[in-house]
Amino acid sequence: MDRVEERAYGKINLSLDVIGRRENGYHDVSMVMQTVDLYDVISLNKLKGDGEIRLTANVNTLPLDETNIVYKAVKLVKEEYGLNTGVSVHIEKHLPIAAGMGGGSSDGAAALRGMNRLFELGLSNEKLEELGVRLGADVPFLIKGGIALAEGIGEKLTKLPDFPDCVLVIAKPDLGVSTKEVYEAFDSLKKVNHPDVGKLVKSLGSAGLKEIVKLLGNVLEKVTAKKYEIIEVVKNLLIDNGAVFSMMTGSGPTVFGIFENEEQAKKACNNLRKQEGLELVAIAKCYTGQ
Repeated sequence: MDRVEERAYGKINLSLDVIGRRENGYHDVSMVMQTVDLYDVISLNKLKGDGEIRLTANVNTLPLDETNIVYKAVKLVKEEYGLNTGVSVHIEKHLPIAAGMGGGSSDGAAALRGMNRLFELGLSNEKLEELGVRLGADVPFLIKGGIALAEGIGEKLTKLPDFPDCVLVIAKPDLGVSTKEVYEAFDSLKKVNHPDVGKLVKSLGSAGLKEIVKLLGNVLEKVTAKKYEIIEVVKNLLIDNGAVFSMMTGSGPTVFGIFENEEQAKKACNNLRKQEGLELVAIAKCYTGQ
């Protein structure tokens, strides 16, 4: 096999709680993550005659050197399994960058899956997840995707029952947010309203959409929304246009709205596209995973 292609699906946080901070700077979290059917495409090819790693992309805002998580993923597998063959990777970006949707982490996860297939290594998803946590906290979840409870720094995963049928509208303001800065600001908060992640986990698979959305929450939203008022503007627009719930995902700034049907979602999407300051407005569905 000389070429493989992998889809790198984005994610949203249905709930995100920060439990504490470790001495190494990582945060212990309890969160429910869900992949969505918006994705980048990662194409990997074997190179003849050298052992190099070469990256290309369809956008000029990505670093194409050893700082890129895709480069790190390819290098990790090459070193771990003694692969001397060179690899070229093309990153076709569709997911927004620095958006709270796990785009970079998902690209890294897709690169790990792609290397496994390209070199026919026969690695299990569990082994790929072990490699993934060395690249980033969200990478293990994005190896398989679907919906899962993530604990620890994000690497302890428990698969959950599917989220109720719904349609999502995802809106990304035209700005980038530093995850590091958001967590630093969160650490200085004196009071935090923690979502009941445990109750959400127990409700999935039994409660209906309108009951479940009452249990969603993101402790980082208050921090990011304080700095960027457009987050509250977008949330309110989504609710005004028929969303049963709206929230920021991850450290932001992307906001999603949950709709009961596609007709309402399309109408909201069209109205949001009239709003200035948005880089992306898209309809999506929950993606059930690999």
